[in-house]
Amino acid sequence: MFPTLNEQMDLIRSGAVEIIPEDELVKKIEISIKKNKPLIIKLGCDPSKPDLHIGHAVVLHKMRQFQDLGHHALLIIGDFTGMIGDPTGKNVTRPHLSLEETRINGQSYLEQATMVLAKDELEVRYNSEWLGKMSFRDVIELAAKYTVAQLLERDDFSKRYKSGQPISVHELLYPLAQAMDSAAIHSDVELGGTDQKFNLLVGREIQKAYNMPPQVILTMPLLEGTDGIEKMSKSYNNYIAFNDSPRDIFGKVMSIPDNLIVRYFRYGARATEKDIKEMEEQLKSDSFNPRDAKVRTAKAIVAIYHGEEAGENALAEFDKIFKNKDIPDEIEEMKLDLPSPVQPLMDVLVLTNLVPSKKEAKRLIEQGGVMLDGEKVSDFRAEIDLSKERLLKVGKRKFLKVMI
Repeated sequence: MFPTLNEQMDLIRSGAVEIIPEDELVKKIEISIKKNKPLIIKLGCDPSKPDLHIGHAVVLHKMRQFQDLGHHALLIIGDFTGMIGDPTGKNVTRPHLSLEETRINGQSYLEQATMVLAKDELEVRYNSEWLGKMSFRDVIELAAKYTVAQLLERDDFSKRYKSGQPISVHELLYPLAQAMDSAAIHSDVELGGTDQKFNLLVGREIQKAYNMPPQVILTMPLLEGTDGIEKMSKSYNNYIAFNDSPRDIFGKVMSIPDNLIVRYFRYGARATEKDIKEMEEQLKSDSFNPRDAKVRTAKAIVAIYHGEEAGENALAEFDKIFKNKDIPDEIEEMKLDLPSPVQPLMDVLVLTNLVPSKKEAKRLIEQGGVMLDGEKVSDFRAEIDLSKERLLKVGKRKFLKVMI
């Protein structure tokens, strides 16, 4: 049923940052093979942000590898913990969500996650199933198994505490609640990004406190966003979403700094070690154009979410727009319901979701990033007459035909 120990460990180690502790994982796999029993591989998801991007796919792909090895993938949708909101990396208390909101977001998360995970071999649980049933006495008993000093060792809590920023008690309970998920499902291995390391380790300690074999922790790297500076995040507007169009995915990958090509090829395109080494050697050659490596990476990423044909079509359209300075064959059309055909251009850009705010619209116009019917707009106070169809272009990749 299972590949050999060495075969499994080679695949599991690939791309991982840390396995804590690795010798325990080896023992778990040995027992799994001997008893012909799959390990329980846990991945918890925070449904407060349901839109997934390829940064999330780094961990999801590692879970898919465990599935391919024959192990049992168990996705925990944190509908209950989502009401708290994971404070990881945040320097302020996050707004609360209702249980209904977390359920809706969780369903969206699941639909997108199964673009990577094998749906038929995936178990999904909602942590309200056990956390919602805990009495106040249960919560006190859980809290007694960990100290405030231990919780304040977490970097973000420590910084907020030292700077005098408030930390709500319910936020301190978040790592313990996530740890209870591991205890509830008897997790053997828990996956997460490097920013989740503290929470995952708490899970080990709580399992021990309940006299369970502790889970092994496997962390994966955080993928930088298209800006090449910050981690990929919707907050930084540097993300490539699962649901982006093939054209947008391709164009965004082509915009990344050259130093990120191999990382995107490895973690975004899920390339094999052989192909990664080949690309690394090519990039060392002065005669090799990094653009070709980006094209290969972009096509592969588009293919994952939209199919191989979409990857080829995205390349053809990219070349048409950027090499030939042309416009796409298919452009979305939008009709606006407005009282007057003449409107401020900035308002139209926001209404059509081409930009998130008037501030961003003004910045793009002043930087020459907005075109109307093929002509660059330089005055942010400009108005647009929508009595006839107008073609808007924002940045390098966003096109829209608009009228009233």
